Amino acid sequence: MEVAAAMEILTEESDEVEIYSEPILCKEKAEELLALINLPKGLLPLKDLEEVGYNKTKGFVWLKMRNKIEHKFRAIGRKVSYDTEITAFVEDGRLRRLTGIKAKELMIWVPVHDIFINKQDPGKITFSNITGLSRTFKVSAFESED
Repeated sequence: MEVAAAMEILTEESDEVEIYSEPILCKEKAEELLALINLPKGLLPLKDLEEVGYNKTKGFVWLKMRNKIEHKFRAIGRKVSYDTEITAFVEDGRLRRLTGIKAKELMIWVPVHDIFINKQDPGKITFSNITGLSRTFKVSAFESED
């Protein structure tokens, strides 16, 4: 679903919505959001952000970038592709119904549908796709690599 279409469905007059479009502020707000929901700061190494939005009422967030990017998380040796539009529903320690992110497994790109911190082991983070297949890594692998 495109961000514009999702916004139309997920935003009502009574909703508390924040939208930012200045690049430096977008990056700050994306990092603040990750901290707010207790996910590692480096999880979304986004560049050239054009818009960050957060519907607090519904827990829906969207990010728009100028270009699609690929990022390699050196600590786990995995490449991740970030599309120009990323959407998710957020809650403490979790991004669910995620769109716009794919991880490279062997030779294919697999869409990531859910990212969450394991409540029984807060040092672990799990990435799963819509079929239920998942991979778990140490949270420290996704701390900022700046």
